[in-house]
Amino acid sequence: MSELGFWKLAPTDPTHLAIVEPDGREISAGELLADCNRVVHALRGLGLKQGDAVATVLPNSATMMEIYLAVTQAGFYLVPINHHLTAPEIAYILENCEAKAFVAHERFADVSRSAADEAKLPPEGRLAVGTIPGFRSYEEWKQAAPADPPTDRAAGQVMNYTSGTTGRPKGVRRKLIDMSPDDVASLFSLFLAMFGITPHDDGVHLVGSPLYHTAVLVFAGSSLHFGHTVVLMDKWSPEGSLGVMQQHKVTTSHMVPTQFHRLLALPEDVRGKYDVSSARHMVHAAAPCPIEIKRRMLDWWGPCIYEYYAASEGGGTLVTPEQWLKYPGTVGTAWPTSEIRILDDEGKDRPMGEPGTVYMKLGTQDFEYHGDKGKTDANRREGFFTVGDIGYLNEENFLFLCDRKIDMIISGGANIYPSEVEGELLNHPKVGDAAVFGIPDEDWGEQVKAVIEPAPGIAASPELADEIMAFCRERVAKFKCPKSIDFVEEMPRDPNGKLYKRKLRDPYWENRERAI
Repeated sequence: MSELGFWKLAPTDPTHLAIVEPDGREISAGELLADCNRVVHALRGLGLKQGDAVATVLPNSATMMEIYLAVTQAGFYLVPINHHLTAPEIAYILENCEAKAFVAHERFADVSRSAADEAKLPPEGRLAVGTIPGFRSYEEWKQAAPADPPTDRAAGQVMNYTSGTTGRPKGVRRKLIDMSPDDVASLFSLFLAMFGITPHDDGVHLVGSPLYHTAVLVFAGSSLHFGHTVVLMDKWSPEGSLGVMQQHKVTTSHMVPTQFHRLLALPEDVRGKYDVSSARHMVHAAAPCPIEIKRRMLDWWGPCIYEYYAASEGGGTLVTPEQWLKYPGTVGTAWPTSEIRILDDEGKDRPMGEPGTVYMKLGTQDFEYHGDKGKTDANRREGFFTVGDIGYLNEENFLFLCDRKIDMIISGGANIYPSEVEGELLNHPKVGDAAVFGIPDEDWGEQVKAVIEPAPGIAASPELADEIMAFCRERVAKFKCPKSIDFVEEMPRDPNGKLYKRKLRDPYWENRERAI
């Protein structure tokens, strides 16, 4: 079908730099190809057959990428697990996906061992990068297998589990495609082409977020299939990422608005020390980006910032820098293979410009929530699915997001979208991070509460709360403004920037039932 795809490209240029590890170790395409082939043979040696699952609890590393490349050319499912989960949470996923092999890093030894025990995973299927009691050495197991290309290759899939921020996670499972792995890699890596990214152009992709996230792994894997170099960061930091961008002449990355906010919080003289002119396509998603934050990033990095809207279940929309400047705040128009509808609670289409629940349809592949037909059916409307976001379409079919339905505040009958208020709060120089949600109110049903993480060097105080509330009242309608502010030392976000808002909100609703 195409000359794209890592397994085709690597033999033609085995010396090409494929991966730079967080510690600076460089791995050539030939080395990576040999290792991913070894992993296929070794997994088959464990008795894995097409459709079986391989689970991982790993940091950003070449190991994660070689397992990804092995699974997706052998017809298996890869289940990347968030290493911040507890042992019972990991055990649930291991049991639910029916993992036949489990690869964990010694950094997460205690939870991984406990989870494997609770899930009753057979000893031969437990593999450790480093040393974990009761686990086999992953490196010894891999090196004992041959490096030659496997026969009977088949396209595999990644089965990500939904984040669990609003309930128990479910595996997003798609049917295996009856095509060669090379053709599937070529087809799906063309996802990057929607953003104007081109193959074979000395591209360098920076991975600053955990590879257990759906989009992060998609962009990293697709970059390898495009012949680009992938540079891995183990722990993202604002100045650290600028240093990596300058050192490796990074051209692409996948980011989240929280990272933008933290980059902009750096002193101007620090930002000015680094050359980021190599950036061509810096893509962001995962949460609404405040308009002012994105405008400042465009002023700094130039018209290289692209945005899209999607979910683990599929997508989606895309907006170029030029389109966004024409319609600030939009997340774009539907992908060529997608459709977008805005529906009310009865499933009827909402008029243009009026908010409703956002439903999407990805034409290339359908999915199911593994082992949960009820949830699979519940989020469908005429073949379209939703993840519960509220939004509207303008006259040119550009989508604007308001908020998650579960996060929407209903106060005195008025709908208040927290993301709008959060975006304004983040413009205050003393605000490091912000979360807005509804808490019980006897008269109004709900009132607006803000939780603030002060910017570095700023102390929380009643005076600061008054200053922030006065600032907010100047920028949004009074009924949307927080009635009170609490402070926290650190906001409960995962490493990819997703806010666990329920951890902040739920204590206020103990023994109470929300209306939505």
